[in-house]
Amino acid sequence: MAGATATVQGYIEEHREDLFALVARLVETPSVSGEEGPAQELVVEELESLGLEPDVWEPNVERFRDHPGYFDTKTYDDVGYEGRPNVVARAEGAGDGPSLGLPGHIDVVPVDADGWSYDPWAATREDGRLYGRGTCDMKGGLAANLFVYRALRESGVELSGDLLLQSTIDEEAGGTGGVLAALERGYQPDAAAIPEPFGLPDVGIASSGVMYVRVTVEGEAAHAAYGYEGENAVDRLARVVTALEELDRERKARVDYQPAVNQDPAAEGAVTNLNAGIVAGGDWPSTVPAEATVECRVGWPPGETRAEVRGQVEAAVERVVAEDDWLAANPPEVEWFGWNAEPHECDRDAGVVTLAREHATTVCGAEGQFVGGLAGLDERFYVNYYDIPCPTVGPVGHNLHGADESVELDSLVDTAKVLAATAIDFCGVADG
Repeated sequence: MAGATATVQGYIEEHREDLFALVARLVETPSVSGEEGPAQELVVEELESLGLEPDVWEPNVERFRDHPGYFDTKTYDDVGYEGRPNVVARAEGAGDGPSLGLPGHIDVVPVDADGWSYDPWAATREDGRLYGRGTCDMKGGLAANLFVYRALRESGVELSGDLLLQSTIDEEAGGTGGVLAALERGYQPDAAAIPEPFGLPDVGIASSGVMYVRVTVEGEAAHAAYGYEGENAVDRLARVVTALEELDRERKARVDYQPAVNQDPAAEGAVTNLNAGIVAGGDWPSTVPAEATVECRVGWPPGETRAEVRGQVEAAVERVVAEDDWLAANPPEVEWFGWNAEPHECDRDAGVVTLAREHATTVCGAEGQFVGGLAGLDERFYVNYYDIPCPTVGPVGHNLHGADESVELDSLVDTAKVLAATAIDFCGVADG
């Protein structure tokens, strides 16, 4: 199949400007989580221009709410799923080869325009990069997926197995209304590859577990001048936060995961985290606060289950309660809400992983590493619940979720070439 691969990769190189233009059109159609509809219309138009008939639907969570990977995302709670469709197109193979999914998410995080040097909604090209919200996370990768099929089609290379081209919503909030909805709709390929910006030639094989927890402490209000008549909830909450910080330090010293360090050497000694992100309490300076809360994100690499991590957090709170008479009589409320994702680790010897790594080495001229485990990813749905191998194979990106987000254009071309070669070898080429 070397001839087919060379032909398709040659097309991608020759038409690289068309790939960049597609990324620009996607970036210039804002699709902050909860507002993905207009950008999905653009994806539908692109798929139809390639002769495909996309399936476009709004997720119905009642059909998969009982799934072990499901949780209500923040965007679902805020706006629901009306006007926020998923899009999947099946390019049917001409034989009986295995099928490959090329998923990507269309949603992006919000923008604080004051921090940008470039217009976040106008794709700006400079010094080999394309700047704009979503260029690397992950409209660049999504465009590469679509371009793979264009290159195959225009080069006259017909795969033996099916190719599933997929654009989903909701990933930034947890992905349950996106990839999980698509899997439950029946889009379950033999393997998949997602082009998140993990920096070829590195190949991602893991994601972190992510959970949110809220601890609420009750006090007793009083005028500050007579504070001895009340109980300060902020003071009691501070003891809980201190205990969680101590747990975080203990976990950082104990938990290790090499692919996460491969992904970012600065993560050495910090591959797990328990972050107190929101602290609130009181409503008037002269009043002893009657209630205080802390909301935390807990992240950790493969090796522990959600139940094990929850148990450690709850035990840390219980130790504070056992040492405080007021808290013992008025126990804090511990609520797990929002993100509730298990970590995942993909089999490094799976065929699609081996192919992706081999082609990444050839295309990039350098051997990469297995990376991952620092953030929650859609790949977990494939691996954890459907036994579908799904590596991360994507471009070099910068400042994802931050100001001046960008993608390296050469690496975007490399991504399309690697995915195309992987699809040809995995699905096979039809006879003739």
